[in-house]
Amino acid sequence: MEGQREIPRLAMSETAANQNATAVSSGETLAIILAAGQGTRMNSELPKVLFPVCGKPMVRHVVEALRNAQVTKLVLVVGFREDLVRAEFEGEPDIVFVTQHQRLGTGHAVQMCHEELAQHQGPVVIVTGDSPLIQPNSIKALLAYQQEQTLACVLGSLLSDAPEGLGRIVRDQAGQFVGIVEHKDATEAQRQINEVNMSTYVFDSDHLQWSLSQLQTNNTQNEYYLTDCPAILLTRGESVDAKAVLQPCEALSVNTQTQLQLVEDEMRKLGY
Repeated sequence: MEGQREIPRLAMSETAANQNATAVSSGETLAIILAAGQGTRMNSELPKVLFPVCGKPMVRHVVEALRNAQVTKLVLVVGFREDLVRAEFEGEPDIVFVTQHQRLGTGHAVQMCHEELAQHQGPVVIVTGDSPLIQPNSIKALLAYQQEQTLACVLGSLLSDAPEGLGRIVRDQAGQFVGIVEHKDATEAQRQINEVNMSTYVFDSDHLQWSLSQLQTNNTQNEYYLTDCPAILLTRGESVDAKAVLQPCEALSVNTQTQLQLVEDEMRKLGY
């Protein structure tokens, strides 16, 4: 009904997933690209992810980076003017679309991919569609680390000299990952941390589905946050880590027209 809050269909339980094993694909990598937002600060009716950067929609650069990292199946989460995003990738067989009708947070966007996740066993890369400078080698490094360490989740982090406004990666005295603290919630000591979260993740599919089913909206935005999933997995005793493999250029994302120009200037320097 119009105006009714959408109730996310949460991931199946591990028991149900095991019962559905005959339908599960393995031996491949799935990527989820978050591309549903309008980008209100862009002041345009064009979906933010379709703004051109170096002659291509920015989300096209993300898709190409994932393909170059040998990701075999791509799920585009669409929403605002989804017809335009679908048209951009029409007929490309490795891409499927999932619609996020109500935008209730990043966790909610991934929850909308429940059918694709239920059919997949193995690593799941999650990235944003407004980060055209994402590098294939960074994705490969995260995938390799997740597999080598048998991690439920690994976050791609960056060592930054200017971490202002970014979520900090918090570790204990032994250097083990403890969680993410957003800049606005960080103590003065935590704000001195220079390892930052860059919204690039690799999850094991089963662990991702379980953690998505545990998400709650007890935050000021009343949204489902994907950033809560690593902490949920840690609480359960699963192995979670952050790996500082991202390059400085990957810190550049697009929220405004000014940032769009900065990203394009950087991409031209890098030879795009």
